[in-house]
Amino acid sequence: MLTIKPVDPNQIEVMHLIEQLDAYQSSLYPPASNHLDSIDELSKSNAFFLAAYFDSEICGIGSVKLLGEYGEIKRLYVPLNQRGKGIARAIIKELESHLIKQAVSYARLETGIYQQAAIKLYETLGYCRIDPFGEYKADPLSVFMEKKLV
Repeated sequence: MLTIKPVDPNQIEVMHLIEQLDAYQSSLYPPASNHLDSIDELSKSNAFFLAAYFDSEICGIGSVKLLGEYGEIKRLYVPLNQRGKGIARAIIKELESHLIKQAVSYARLETGIYQQAAIKLYETLGYCRIDPFGEYKADPLSVFMEKKLV
């Protein structure tokens, strides 16, 4: 059974998935196009971090940072051997639910052009492409997306 719960990103099993995500992102994009929040950043009071578990095995992570009128989804990752099971979709739904409870109107994210499966998932969940937001600058390797939550 899939369980999703808030966790401390400093947990060893969570840090292991963050390291996998960093390695994956670094294999796809140059450093200037990687926007990898540190564990310290993910531990701040404006961040909400989740982990998904099948029974007791961690199988995915995701976070959202509250940034005024919007929340930015960060560090969404499901290991390759766990993909196709609806884990990422379930994590996103939980992150969106958290934003709604916080009276946040929009969920935004940045992803890379080579992550077509992720882009397709976001589109099926109602995310639309937008211009760069916050501190992001235009980058030909980035895709910026937004969803109105309420």
